[in-house]
Amino acid sequence: MIVLGIESSCDESAAAVVEDGRTVLSSVVFSQVPLHQPYGGVVPEIASRSHVEKIGGVIRESVVQAFGGLEWGRIDAVAVTYGPGLASSLIVGLSAAKGLALALGKPLIGINHIEAHLYSVFLSPDAPDPRETGRVLGLAVSGGHTCWVDQPKIGDYRIIGQTLDDAAGEAFDKAAKLLGLGYPGGPAIDRVAKTVRSPDAIPFPKGRTKEGNPALGTLRADLCVSFSGLKTALMYYLRNNPPAGEEAVARIAASYQEAIVGALADRTARALELGDYSAVAVGGGVSLNGRLRARLREVTDRAGVRLLLAEPRYCGDNAAMIAGLAGMGAGVREGAMSLDVCPALEAGDRIEL
Repeated sequence: MIVLGIESSCDESAAAVVEDGRTVLSSVVFSQVPLHQPYGGVVPEIASRSHVEKIGGVIRESVVQAFGGLEWGRIDAVAVTYGPGLASSLIVGLSAAKGLALALGKPLIGINHIEAHLYSVFLSPDAPDPRETGRVLGLAVSGGHTCWVDQPKIGDYRIIGQTLDDAAGEAFDKAAKLLGLGYPGGPAIDRVAKTVRSPDAIPFPKGRTKEGNPALGTLRADLCVSFSGLKTALMYYLRNNPPAGEEAVARIAASYQEAIVGALADRTARALELGDYSAVAVGGGVSLNGRLRARLREVTDRAGVRLLLAEPRYCGDNAAMIAGLAGMGAGVREGAMSLDVCPALEAGDRIEL
């Protein structure tokens, strides 16, 4: 089965062609980072306008790269992200996918963006077969999402922990802005933090949540995080201790990163204690962070489970993960042409059409 995937949930216009859920024939991504850098974050109106301008060319290029020409007839289905994300961005990709599916006479498949990030680890040729992996603990960690997901099998997801406020990627971006390191913040902080020998010199809070917090709902406090207090702590620290030079900035950045990474690693370790998992699958842009990868490796080695990480090109938003997950039989299929965008969609949500 050959699936054309389309992704436009935030600020990346992407399309990809994937065969049988695992073989990536093409993956094209147009990044809008330069458009948003002057603002220190994604501006929804700029993002949606760019999607309108670029999505058609990106889709065409993905088909050309996959087949050596515009061989639309070789496509068996069209898959697209319908949530979560920015409504004005999602609607561009969904509209393009519906139009293309109608024109080609092919089925449309709606894919959950978070679930696709967790699937991205299986796009590597040396990754295990997702149908034979067993129960997996998923960690989706990006600019907009931070959650732990119980995944008994592909297509079956249940959130067991999450951030109660800011996502890890957003926390990195805000800190980088305060420290004058630019946008996107995660890579900038990761880069300067590598020069610091003692990354925990400044004891920033590690996002612990308390029992009884109404934002928890039915979730366990020891599987959830809160990064809003960490950002506030950084703001006050900088006000009282203005950094004098690049070395001081790097020391602060490293300690701040250690607080975020420590929180993510601690919750992952706790989740592994509570469930019978064979592996931990980590997806999303923040999964590129070198320190996070090292800490999660320590956690999974202690627990005796496999750590599954996506290739760098599949960590950020991309359409290969959308097409790949659709090729595994997941997603909204019946009545997908009636789908609307779902900006607040969560992993495991099922849409009634």
